[in-house]
Amino acid sequence: MRQPGIVSLLLLALLLSACAGSRHRSDRIPARPPGQVERAPSPPARDAGFHDDLSRPQSSRYRDGNDSVPPPFDVSKLVEPVPKVEPRSHYGNNSPYTVNGRTYRVLPSARGYDERGIASFYGTKFQGYKTSSLETYDMYAFSAASTTLPLPSYARVTNLENGKSVIVRVNDRGPFHQNRLIDLSYAAAVKIGIWPKGTGLVEVRGIDPRQPARELPPPVVVTGRHPGIYLQVGAFSDIGNAERLAQRLRQAGLGTVQVTEAMVNGQRVQRVRVGPLADVASADQVSARIEGMGLPRPRVAVD
Repeated sequence: MRQPGIVSLLLLALLLSACAGSRHRSDRIPARPPGQVERAPSPPARDAGFHDDLSRPQSSRYRDGNDSVPPPFDVSKLVEPVPKVEPRSHYGNNSPYTVNGRTYRVLPSARGYDERGIASFYGTKFQGYKTSSLETYDMYAFSAASTTLPLPSYARVTNLENGKSVIVRVNDRGPFHQNRLIDLSYAAAVKIGIWPKGTGLVEVRGIDPRQPARELPPPVVVTGRHPGIYLQVGAFSDIGNAERLAQRLRQAGLGTVQVTEAMVNGQRVQRVRVGPLADVASADQVSARIEGMGLPRPRVAVD
């Protein structure tokens, strides 16, 4: 029987290697001029025999069992990537693709992308390993992983709780943990205050590198009001269906359940949401309970 081609094996291994929570990722922009970035201290070097074996399953691919972070460093000495037009990577852009039973579609470009949600980050466990685009993860570069943005692409990520923002180069797939919108490199997480908390509420705006720099999306203006986390369980054109689902959720004691009207693609719909929830941990717990009721995985909304 003919064996699968090496490219197929690589793609399968890369997709499966990016799983719940943190995962492998990132890299500096190719051909960055020498001296442009003052690098932070490097983590302890791996032994000379280190090799990222892409044929191994994730359970045994990484040498470290748990993720960790290096000592704090001054990210102000790092320079954000300058968006530029780059060819799409030969790896990591298959669309659609399926991970953990869920199907994702890669966008044709980052232009017009604007989403709010929960950010996480990943650190030393993945340092030096390959990302889904077959670049090498560098936790001291401003990079990120997305399930839908093309590889590579650029985005501005703003922490909605403090207004800090960073431009990142997206070169990896993930996060595939439920309720997460984007995975940031360790440096990017430090830059906008996602570290040491671990997660944060962010807005991600895609960047079209063909735009002049002066037209790049500005940071989101953050007011003093703390953004709320909601779980959208469904959206219906019929108010009766929305109310029946809302009543079922109320009987389950999941918290405040709201039915609100919204316009989606020119159509009036009734959204059923649970929230606002106290924090990310509460959102994860309530989301798991909703799925345990046999309902689809809810979508996180940050307002």
